[in-house]
Amino acid sequence: MIDHRASPCLVSSCLVGLCTRYDGASRASADCLRLLTGRDWIPVCPEQLGGLSTPRPPAELRDGDGEDVLDGRARVISEDGRDVTDNFLRGARQTLRIARMRGARLALLKGNSPSCGCGVTGVLGVTAALLGREGIDCRQF
Repeated sequence: MIDHRASPCLVSSCLVGLCTRYDGASRASADCLRLLTGRDWIPVCPEQLGGLSTPRPPAELRDGDGEDVLDGRARVISEDGRDVTDNFLRGARQTLRIARMRGARLALLKGNSPSCGCGVTGVLGVTAALLGREGIDCRQF
């Protein structure tokens, strides 16, 4: 287990109680909040950073996972049929930019999300895939 306490931590904003989910709700996680105690953390919502509104139609990965989206082999499509791949890519890049600016080496992300899912027990999202390529340790809640 790597100790990342010295560096700031990115965290999905919905996990800390901000209403940024697609449905306008939050998914505050007591376990995640406990892990953040005593450390510097930065809340992020890649979908909002990519220009999507809250609330917004739910979206899903098509024809692959986040790695495939990064490599141009898969898309992200909203429930209403809109291709939001560019928004997800923009949000992932902006999240990575924040991580680089702040020196974050750990990201606590919302599981089963087309942007934040870490692929441990579900989907590997676009942002998690990009952060992973950068060597940032991603954990899902």
